[in-house]
Amino acid sequence: MMQHMGNPFKFGSVVDGEYFTDRNDELPQVKQIISSRNHLILISPRRYGKTSLIRKAVKETNRPSIFVNVQAATYAADLARLLLNRFFDIHPWERIKDGFKRFRVSPAFTYNPNTNEMEASFKTAKEGGIVLEDVLNLMNEKSDPDNRLIIILDEFQEIANYAPGTDKLLRAVMQMHQNVNYIFLGSEESMMRTMFEDIKSPFFHFGSLMHLSRIPYDDFCRFLSERLTPLCGSRSEEFAHQILDLSKCQPFYTQQLAAGFWDLYERIGEKATVQSAVEAIIRSVSPSYSFVWTKLSMPQRIALQYIARGDKLQDIDAFPLSTVYSAVGRLKKDGLIVREEDYEFEDPFFGLWIRAL
Repeated sequence: MMQHMGNPFKFGSVVDGEYFTDRNDELPQVKQIISSRNHLILISPRRYGKTSLIRKAVKETNRPSIFVNVQAATYAADLARLLLNRFFDIHPWERIKDGFKRFRVSPAFTYNPNTNEMEASFKTAKEGGIVLEDVLNLMNEKSDPDNRLIIILDEFQEIANYAPGTDKLLRAVMQMHQNVNYIFLGSEESMMRTMFEDIKSPFFHFGSLMHLSRIPYDDFCRFLSERLTPLCGSRSEEFAHQILDLSKCQPFYTQQLAAGFWDLYERIGEKATVQSAVEAIIRSVSPSYSFVWTKLSMPQRIALQYIARGDKLQDIDAFPLSTVYSAVGRLKKDGLIVREEDYEFEDPFFGLWIRAL
């Protein structure tokens, strides 16, 4: 019976340590930017590894950091609450409590004796801009200029859904901060580029802009092959190529398929195939795919079928071309497809599921 080894592939959460797929170019670039006085804007489709890359880079700086997903907040005061509570994680209450005397809206504090932690909340939504300004100013004031705080705001494009003027207020406040590096992450490329590249936007050219692409094929193949070798021996490179051909080199789905293939190979040995592993993944998520499919309009379904087969969208004659591209725009906004050299599925296995319909 084959001895079980630890699966060397990880997906579904932040990837670090031995599971991190080397970003040989991007990692040094990120570290260089945040070691300066400049801020960073990082854009990529979902599940390309933005969070893993940033967390690794920040960890290697040995500087204090706060990570907040803007999508987790519903309005500005809620974002202020999340930021302040994360700030408590790295700055004890006793060292910063004097700063609350200058708050224009007093927070409510709750002490948790089990964790010895303090939590803050704000009972207002109408004065969210004021609350957010006070919290950001407090974090800048209490941060060490020689060991600057790094604030990471994930899915930052969601700021556009807050009260009008929130973006102008944030820019006015953030540009005065000398003790903080801001990192803005976003998966809605068009919205992020509008926010940071449109001359009319308050955040126009506010930081260094990076676009995170897929991991280069050869680098990813080497990563997979090295980790498959203890299990698959001389066929590891062959399997690595098969995995990448099916996952389209997308980081999340490549790790998912590699992990599934590893488990399958441990169970049944040389009878295992990469195709069987991907079929098992598709079966497990087929109900979710079916649910998404039923919610799509007919133009969206037809567009996805054409993309899945590699056909040209211009050849669709069931609807006017304007209707087709309107449907495609919505699919892109909803994150079902991405635009690289051409339109592709965000989830390549969803594309395989559609081809089998």
